[in-house]
Amino acid sequence: MESIDPLEQTLHTARALVLADLAACEVAAADVVSMVEDSVVQRRWWVEQWPEGAEFVAGLVAQDVQDALLETYGRWPLCPVCGSGDPHALDVEPELGPDPHWVCHKAGVKVAAVGSLGTAAGGTSPS
Repeated sequence: MESIDPLEQTLHTARALVLADLAACEVAAADVVSMVEDSVVQRRWWVEQWPEGAEFVAGLVAQDVQDALLETYGRWPLCPVCGSGDPHALDVEPELGPDPHWVCHKAGVKVAAVGSLGTAAGGTSPS
């Protein structure tokens, strides 16, 4: 049995986490999935240059997709915590660090780990 390259495993995990968040928000259309793939390709090069950054990849892919969506779709993911006021997007924190989370700066709370928006938004996981 051959083992999976740690770099590929890292990229696969980052892709899966971001796709889970997109699906939880019902934004996983084909063009959006392409944005995830584009980010993964770019981050593969990045992590090949800086292997110590592997644990940061999920947060970076989430930010890449968030930026790409802003141009075509709008703010994502919208904050599920603040019920009133202008709709606003969550941010990824830390911007460059392990264990990335979606954070609402308005309320000052961690909403969910990247990949876990479905549970935070009160959504149900698909069975």
